[in-house]
Amino acid sequence: MAVIAYNEADVGLLARLMRAEAEGDGKLGMLMVGNTGVNRVRGDCIDFTDIGSIRDMVYQNPGGFEATQKGYFYQRAREKDKRLARKTINGKRYHPASNSLWFFKPEGECPPQWYGQWNTGRYKSHCFYSPTRSDCPSVY
Repeated sequence: MAVIAYNEADVGLLARLMRAEAEGDGKLGMLMVGNTGVNRVRGDCIDFTDIGSIRDMVYQNPGGFEATQKGYFYQRAREKDKRLARKTINGKRYHPASNSLWFFKPEGECPPQWYGQWNTGRYKSHCFYSPTRSDCPSVY
């Protein structure tokens, strides 16, 4: 059962984002990017109070995703990527991105904090950051 509202266009959009942001980190890396996106839609907190849909989340400005400014993002969504997107839309969570609202790809080690949020772990090239439960209870 979905944890956020969506339509088939949203599935494709999320799939494209996941692929563009983390294809190099494999399926699990892509799923973690999906977790982060779904959490931003669910969150209604911190930097994400006006995010009501997957589309709003993907194109949020400022604070959105760099991938939307690159050509690779605009390729058609593949079925295998849509299947991954549906998993995150249906609430499947993958640590360390289970409750994350942010991620980035540093040159070296993950800093303990990023924009005031604590690092919850790294998967391959990406570091994930989650709010506290008191700052954003809806992602927990």
